Amino acid sequence: MKNQSNTSGYGLGLAIGLFSLAMSLNTAQANNQDLLKAANPAINKQYVRAEFGKFQNKAFDANDPRKKLLIIGDSQAQDFVNSAMEHQFLNGFQVRTRHIPAKCQPFLGDPSQSGVESKDRAFCESVETLSKSKAQIEKADIVILAALWRDWAVSQLPQTIANLQLDANQKIVVLGRKSFGKISLRHYLRMTADKRKALRNPINEKFLNANQQMKQYLPAHVFVDQYALICGEGQNTCPVFTPKGELISFDGGHLTKPGASYVGEKIFSSAALASLK
Repeated sequence: MKNQSNTSGYGLGLAIGLFSLAMSLNTAQANNQDLLKAANPAINKQYVRAEFGKFQNKAFDANDPRKKLLIIGDSQAQDFVNSAMEHQFLNGFQVRTRHIPAKCQPFLGDPSQSGVESKDRAFCESVETLSKSKAQIEKADIVILAALWRDWAVSQLPQTIANLQLDANQKIVVLGRKSFGKISLRHYLRMTADKRKALRNPINEKFLNANQQMKQYLPAHVFVDQYALICGEGQNTCPVFTPKGELISFDGGHLTKPGASYVGEKIFSSAALASLK
């Protein structure tokens, strides 16, 4: 009888173990399916552009009593709009957007000081520029610049801002770069959920140096140091997943929907943006 009892207990333990393993595998499979969906570039690229596009190149409404907020830049400006809209932070403003491609940069100044590559000059003259946006900038209460900043544009930022000729009642905000390193989906699929949450990628040193320059040029009420806010002050690595285990960026530079929500909470705690919530 004693042997039968031991055998019965062993069988029950094995069944519980197999059930736990099956549940663990099912959970892992579900998490991987969520990760694959979250990393889908087609879905994410559409998400990045969509909200920004609703407000692009539209005039301010003179009959709308809300303050006028103009967001100018490339796909980083698109990310910013999503970060705000995920929390409805800009609902109290008339939001308008203008798109300047990354290769052209938000720059206003002597053309000889432009670092636009010669092969791109004709293109950059044909698209949106800060010069072409000047009439709408003059009407805005708040102007926000966000871009994949190139070194030459960073060095020209103080002069660019001076050339905007904003008056004392207008507010300017400049967002620094952000990046999350190389995204390796195949690698993440082999990791446990806890390891994903703890994962941090190194940040390109060149980006960090440019960010430090911007921090020196611009006061805290103007500059949003995204690296410090998202990655931690003084860090040279940045999280790849949110504390909930959701992928922040699908390509290392642009935000997923959960990533936009996560980043929005971080950056709107800054001195430059807190008053816009």
